[in-house]
Amino acid sequence: MATDTIKIRASVAGDVAEVKCLIKHDMETGQRVDKATGNKVPAKFINEISASVNGKEVLTGHMSVAVSKNPYLAFKVPAKSGDAVKVTWKDNTGDTDTAEEKIG
Repeated sequence: MATDTIKIRASVAGDVAEVKCLIKHDMETGQRVDKATGNKVPAKFINEISASVNGKEVLTGHMSVAVSKNPYLAFKVPAKSGDAVKVTWKDNTGDTDTAEEKIG
């Protein structure tokens, strides 16, 4: 299990919150060759992502090898100041991480 890979910033304007997430992940395609060994670097990429506000799922998505290293995700949802937003990802090797932040 990965830890501390998600940075969340969330702000509210009126009744809509903008959530911005930066996810630290190498997002390997499985096509790159390690110059030191000559072997292909194994594929390792985020394939599932979800977000919830106060426990209610507001976003689900699927990613693939086409997404760049350290992906950035931003979305808007109905929310108010003090609500809790939680973001979770899972990759093709089974690693996962979750982060939660109060909307400010």
